[in-house]
Amino acid sequence: MVMARHWYSSSPVVDGHLLLDEPGFWPAHLAALSEGLSPEAFGSDAGDAGAMLDQLHDPSAWPMFTVPLTGGFTIVVHYNSGEEFTTTDYFLTHPDWNQDLVLASDDQDRIGPGLCWPELAALLQAPADAVGITDPHVRLLLLLPVLGDTAVPEEAVAAVVRALVTQGAPEASEPLARRLLRGHPMWGAQDWWFDTDERSWICDGEHSPRKTPLGDHLPERQRAALEECLTPG
Repeated sequence: MVMARHWYSSSPVVDGHLLLDEPGFWPAHLAALSEGLSPEAFGSDAGDAGAMLDQLHDPSAWPMFTVPLTGGFTIVVHYNSGEEFTTTDYFLTHPDWNQDLVLASDDQDRIGPGLCWPELAALLQAPADAVGITDPHVRLLLLLPVLGDTAVPEEAVAAVVRALVTQGAPEASEPLARRLLRGHPMWGAQDWWFDTDERSWICDGEHSPRKTPLGDHLPERQRAALEECLTPG
């Protein structure tokens, strides 16, 4: 079962942001989505990718990453390494909330997908004066495991190619981008539709936390802020 975020306060959480610039980070972070492909597809050395995977899975230091959004929202990415396996949890948080929302987790409960492409595209630009991960290419690649959408447009492929190239991948990275956009193997690409009454995207995926409107339990003011945060443009 996914660890509630407040439990991380007693865990060996470390700031993971410096790892983003280390060799081998992207093939390690996106290993599940690119299974069977060589780290060279990312422009990385296999040794560097292996060393980074060991670091991400270190039970004595659990990397955490923050993706600041508009309206005070944040997506927090936690690596969680136990004695037997490592999971990655993606939380949507806000300082006014009593409980964070789980967007995705690759633990045994397999929670996901948590975002469709229109929402992820809306999150790529960081708000002014944000603290955390602000580079749109890094934000896209870091959050790709949360995505699972059967209707990703060609612009999504182009965006992922640009992101990969800025992080050292070869120019001819379209096959890798298309592979990454298939979705996490635990939940894959799923169908989404927009519920105009609930003002929320809904996912048909068996394991998705988005089968009900996101934030439907929130007060109207917070719900409206969340809707604005996830709306393109």
